[in-house]
This record gives sequence, structure tokens and C-alpha cells, in this order.
Amino acid sequence: MVTVSERAVPEIRTDTRPNEAWRQTVEGASNASLAHAPEWFGIIRSAYGHDPLYLISEDDTGRRAALPAFIVRRPLAGSIVTSMPFLDSGGPCGDAVLGRRLVDRLIAEAGHLGADAVDIRCAQRLHVDVEPLEHKVNMILRLPPRPDQLWSGLSSTVRNQIRKAQRSGLTIECAGWSAVPEFYSIFATRMRELGSPVHGRPFFEAVFDAFGSRAQLMLVRKGDAAVGGLIALSFNNTVVVPWASCLKEHFALCPNMLLYWETIRAACAAGFERFDFGRSTRDCGTYRFKSQWGAAEHPLYWYTVPLRHRLARNLPAPGNSAGLLGEVWQRLPLALTRQVGPHLRKYLIQ
Repeated sequence: MVTVSERAVPEIRTDTRPNEAWRQTVEGASNASLAHAPEWFGIIRSAYGHDPLYLISEDDTGRRAALPAFIVRRPLAGSIVTSMPFLDSGGPCGDAVLGRRLVDRLIAEAGHLGADAVDIRCAQRLHVDVEPLEHKVNMILRLPPRPDQLWSGLSSTVRNQIRKAQRSGLTIECAGWSAVPEFYSIFATRMRELGSPVHGRPFFEAVFDAFGSRAQLMLVRKGDAAVGGLIALSFNNTVVVPWASCLKEHFALCPNMLLYWETIRAACAAGFERFDFGRSTRDCGTYRFKSQWGAAEHPLYWYTVPLRHRLARNLPAPGNSAGLLGEVWQRLPLALTRQVGPHLRKYLIQ
């Protein structure tokens, strides 16, 4: 943890867990996101071994800002400091002036560490010397006070697809940590089909251990068999779905529609104000899926600040199904992708 005051800059430390000041900062910041939750400090470090570089600033008037980041040391591709790996956004939250100081400090520390670049993904523009990528957006639905208002606001097409899933005998189970193996089997299968290395199961188990009751696993079943599922995490007044998958052979029954409807309905009934579907590329299939629920796009700004002559880049990602690596990944045996995938996913920070 780094503490920066207006008068002095104490020594950098990267081995101290976020404390109560961090929690108060992110809970009170209107621009904080799920990525600022202190739980990620332990999750990412324990699951993948990346070293945290968490910065917090407070001035003499009590204003605060926080900036989480991790040092990702990639074989062959060089090291990169990123805020935040595996999540939609990161960057500074809290007071804007102090946040700019933390960004400058993060870039300076990354240079001292010998990193090739600093990668910052956030929901606001930064004062840095590079232009951001803006092709990704977060899709967020404002929730009404009551579920019946939510239902009446859906299009007839969406409501009919939900009813189709119900008539097909699909049911929803609100599960927890014990259902992670069922979810993971579905998730790993779908990621292989998409040509993308999968997170390791210990990563998801670490998420449930850290978030506790604020982590929920929803399964959609056909009889006793799970055919889809999602993980929902609550942060402040928002429910976020970072991971979701359904088995392709059951798509005709609309399991995704019932799965999301019951998750959104439960969030609304619990009094949450927003439902965050997660990021998408504009106008892609997942973007259109999220838009049909009434979700609106919120811009994301992805910066890569080079620190050396050569620009640090991510390892080539088999997640690009149009590329050669993606096609190769799709043809590998499922058991092999489950074994090898987490070792690659560790370094694929997006």
C-alpha cells in the first residue's frame, strides 16, 4: 500500500493489504467500480501470483483517491503494470486531482520496476500522453424500484423468449460456492468453443472465498443437468456479471434469457439500482444481447503507456476466433484446454 500526502511521499510498499481507508475510499467514490473492491488484492495474488501495486492518496482536508494495479511478468513478452487485469476497468477512483497524482506515481513506479508499459482501463479519461482505445463499452441497466416495472419495460420479444425457456422445462437455481464445479465445466467447454483460454477453477473459488455473500452463482437446469450459469458480484449499489456461459446445444431453448431474467429480477427485488452486464465491443453479438434488456453503453478508455523503446503487448490471444491461434485452440481436446488454459490465461490480462 502506498500513502501519498500533499506534503510528503512515503516509501512504496506493495505487500500491505488494502485497509479500512481503502474500503472507505472506494465505497464513497461515485466513480469506483467492481475493480476497486479490495477483495481483488488477495484473489489475483493467490490465484495467479501477480504482485499487487496498490496506491492510495489522502490530503490534509480528508480528500482521498485510490488506484489498484498488478505487476504482470510475462514470459517473452516482458512485464506490464496493469489496472486491472482480468476486469473491465480500473484506474483511479475518488478525488480527481489526487487520482491524477496516483496515475503519475504508478507510471513512475512501473518504470523503476523495469516494466515495458503501464496498462490502465478505466471509465474516465486520463491526463496521459497517449490516446486510449475506445472500442469497448460497459453495458449497464438502470433498475426500477419493482420487478413488475422491470418486466413491463421489456420488449415482447424478450418476454416471449423468457416464456419459451420456462415452457421448455428450464429452471433456475440460486447456488453458491458448492456449485462452482458444475459452472466451471460449462464455462470451460464454452471458452474452448470460442477459442479462448479459460481461467483456472481455483480463480473462481478464490472469488467466492473473498466476496462471500456478495458472490452468487446462478445455474439454469434442464431436469437435473446444469446447462448454463453465471457468477454475479455485488459492489455498492450495483450487481455485476463478469462471467456467464450456456452450453451451445441448448441455445434453442433460450437458457441465457431465463438465466439473466431471474438474476436481474432478483437484483431489482433486493433493491440494487444498477445491473452491469459487463463489457462488450460495440455492435457485436454480446452487445446486441445486452442492449435488448435496455442496457445503455458507458464508455471505457483503455490506455497503454509505453515505458521502453518497444511497446509492451499482450501475448497473442487464442480468444480471437478469426485468427489461427483461436482456430487451433478450438480443435484441442477439452481436457487439454482445461489443463493448459489457466497457465496462458494468467498472462492474458484482458
